[in-house]
Amino acid sequence: MPSPIPVTRLLPKDFYPSLDFGVCSSPLAKYTNDSTLQVPTQSFHGRCARKLWSSVINWKELRSLQPIGSGGFGSVYRGLYFGETIAIKKVKKCSKNKLASRQSFWSELNAAHLRHKNIVRIIAATTCMPDNSDNDDNIGTILMEYAGCLNLQYLIYGTTGTLGKDRCLKYSKDIANGLFFLHSHLIVHQDLKPANILVTDGDICKIADFGCSQKLELHKDSSPITPRKSHAAGTYTHRAPELLKGEDVTLMADIYSFGITFWQMITEEQPYEGDRQPVLYAVVAYNLRPSVTSVFFLNTIWGQACKSVLEKCWNGDPSQRLSSRDLLGEIETMQSFEQT
Repeated sequence: MPSPIPVTRLLPKDFYPSLDFGVCSSPLAKYTNDSTLQVPTQSFHGRCARKLWSSVINWKELRSLQPIGSGGFGSVYRGLYFGETIAIKKVKKCSKNKLASRQSFWSELNAAHLRHKNIVRIIAATTCMPDNSDNDDNIGTILMEYAGCLNLQYLIYGTTGTLGKDRCLKYSKDIANGLFFLHSHLIVHQDLKPANILVTDGDICKIADFGCSQKLELHKDSSPITPRKSHAAGTYTHRAPELLKGEDVTLMADIYSFGITFWQMITEEQPYEGDRQPVLYAVVAYNLRPSVTSVFFLNTIWGQACKSVLEKCWNGDPSQRLSSRDLLGEIETMQSFEQT
């Protein structure tokens, strides 16, 4: 499948003019005669070497794959690549929705050119497979930094302890920092939720899984160009009401998702109870949101501050929500308030 993503968007500007790109199935990889994607022999520690490392895959150096997770469109493995631990995502064909599974693979590459401490870094990607591969249902392979197996979903619901104010605010700031960086590049994640936020051994949150993401474009007058409709819907509990109604995708959709995620960190409860369709209808038609009427929200200064941020994030009107920059400012204000 020819790539719909221009190679110039995936590699640094001072690097791609020197490359000889022939016909290939991915903008990040060139298919050689022996069906092996070669990498340079330089060390990975140099600036140029890091760029080259993110442009091709050498299948012979990909070893010791161990499954660590799976989802609707693929499976994730931990493995070694040139002796370093990485994560490998194999996007599989979905028999029920082939277009959505293909779109999921290409959407993952929206963040391929980005480098940020709160974003899981993509190392390489390709739709080519070695000649000796028998994996016919694999659409493409993505190599990513290994950020560990722990996600925010597990920390909220799978442990006996609570996050506490300090950790909740720290994680929220990490996520907001990642969103601010993504939004500065006009990338909408569209599936922000605790399960898609990895927490490293260093206690740093990293936004992962860009299979539902979209890259927005601007007209000459800086107004957004309406993006194509996504076949990957994301998670309904965190999906903004305007998207549930089929309206245009904007950066504000991620702010809504952050609000639901922030509420989960605070309360350690599930956002909604009941069947999917009634919940969707109530979110759109009756402005249903997770409850902020508990004693916690009403009787504490901390709870009131949280309630204010939540209501600004999940407002039914996208234009009335916080921007990612303002969200970051609100969280920093709450942090400074807690320290006084």
